Amino acid sequence: MEGDVLSGFGDRHNMDGKLLQSFQKSFVDVQDILDQNRLLINEINQNHESKQPDNLGRNVGLIKELNNNIRRVASLYGDLSHSFARSVDASSEGESSGTLKSDGKA
Repeated sequence: MEGDVLSGFGDRHNMDGKLLQSFQKSFVDVQDILDQNRLLINEINQNHESKQPDNLGRNVGLIKELNNNIRRVASLYGDLSHSFARSVDASSEGESSGTLKSDGKA
C-alpha cells in the first residue's frame, strides 16, 4: 500500500514538472513576442516621425504584424489559463480521491 502512495506521488510530481516546463516555455514564448513588439513599436514610431511616404507605407505592414503578435500573446495566455485551470481541477480531484478513511485505508 505504501508503494502505491509513493508511486502516485511520483506520478503527480512528474506531471507537475511537465506542467511547469510547459508554463515556462509559454512564458518564454510570450516574452519573445513582447520583445519583438517593442522593436516593432520603435520602428513604427521612427517611421511616423520621419513622415517619409515609404516609411509611412511600411508602417501598415508593421502594424499588421504587431496586431498578429498581440493575438498570439492573447492566445498563449488563454492556453496558459486553460492549462492552469485543468491542473487545479486535476489536483483537487486527486486530493479528494486520495484521502484516507479513519481506519487508515483509502
